[in-house]
Amino acid sequence: MANAIEINDVSKMFKLYHENVQSLKEKVLFFRKRGFEEFWALKDVSVEVEEGETLGVIGANGSGKSTLLKCMTRILYPTKGTIVTNGTIAALLELGAGFQPDLTGRENVYLNASILGFSRREVDRRFDEIVAFAEMERFIDNYVRNYSSGMYIRLGFAVAISVDPDILIIDEVLAVGDEAFQRKCIERIEEIQQAGKTIVFVTHNVDITKEICTKVIMLDQGEVVKEGSPKEVVNYYHMAMETEEPGTEFGNRKIVVKGVALLDQDDKAVMDFYTGQTMKVRVLYECSEPVDDPVFGFSIDDYRGFTAYGTNTKLKGMNLGTLSGEGVVEFEMNSLPMLDGRYLVSVAIHSRDEKTVYHWLDKRFPFDMHSDIDDAGLLYIPTEVTVTPL
Repeated sequence: MANAIEINDVSKMFKLYHENVQSLKEKVLFFRKRGFEEFWALKDVSVEVEEGETLGVIGANGSGKSTLLKCMTRILYPTKGTIVTNGTIAALLELGAGFQPDLTGRENVYLNASILGFSRREVDRRFDEIVAFAEMERFIDNYVRNYSSGMYIRLGFAVAISVDPDILIIDEVLAVGDEAFQRKCIERIEEIQQAGKTIVFVTHNVDITKEICTKVIMLDQGEVVKEGSPKEVVNYYHMAMETEEPGTEFGNRKIVVKGVALLDQDDKAVMDFYTGQTMKVRVLYECSEPVDDPVFGFSIDDYRGFTAYGTNTKLKGMNLGTLSGEGVVEFEMNSLPMLDGRYLVSVAIHSRDEKTVYHWLDKRFPFDMHSDIDDAGLLYIPTEVTVTPL
């Protein structure tokens, strides 16, 4: 297939000036004396995007994602290298970009659409559709300066996706709006994909790239550090973003967690597990004094803090009586249901009424899940599909 976008060894440098010049006179007098340092926002980036492909661009804040998109749309020009695009481009790069606050929403639709290449007749024909998609019927004749950030982005997105471009470039627009509108945007993006259009998509919600992208690149300090399938690159991102700082720890320590081990079916301590494999969470404890009927528990959370699974001895109907000295509590899961990703185990010991925490180690024990299954979500649920013609 032909390439819709070719990015060849692109670098972008900005000058960071040390002095703060306040007037034109100072600018003239100190023109040759002003010190600056070179900041390379992009460094030798090379990417090819085929026609009909959806490229996801992920990375931490300041990694160069937005700079790369602005170079693609010629808002900025590379310091080095070239970018070749084939086809018409529509871009939604910033919240409410191109909107004039002293015009109404209706007037801004016509203005924004004309910037993107619409004729007035085309806007007339699609106006009701744009407004309906943005869910702005009640507010379309209000001044844009009175709009919320969510109203800005809904209207801007609705205009941008109505252009029917060959290449659609989107920079972090799904972070605004409620869940229903985000889902509507994703469905519209999927319609554009089915029409064979090319999409470049920047987001901090990296897991959404697994849902809508065919290829993902990860930028770090202006360089491409990983390129490949969405699942592969997103998993790499999660591991790279994993903080080295331990999770929280609290409790009165009448019972102390002396150690926690994550074991496989052979009782070997490992950090890598596979969907369907056995995992044992072994907790070594020590009581500083006898404690009556404590409750031991654990939970497994993904990197966002969503709990995939958790249980404790109380939920299992167990009464441990009075504990003293040292001992071991072991939880065994015969078949891990999680899909690919980085997960964190928390371990807790508390009283049966949950009013007293003896020791709680929150998200202190990481492990990685690996799976050959392509299903989406956190968990694998075996599913059979039958099709019966009528």
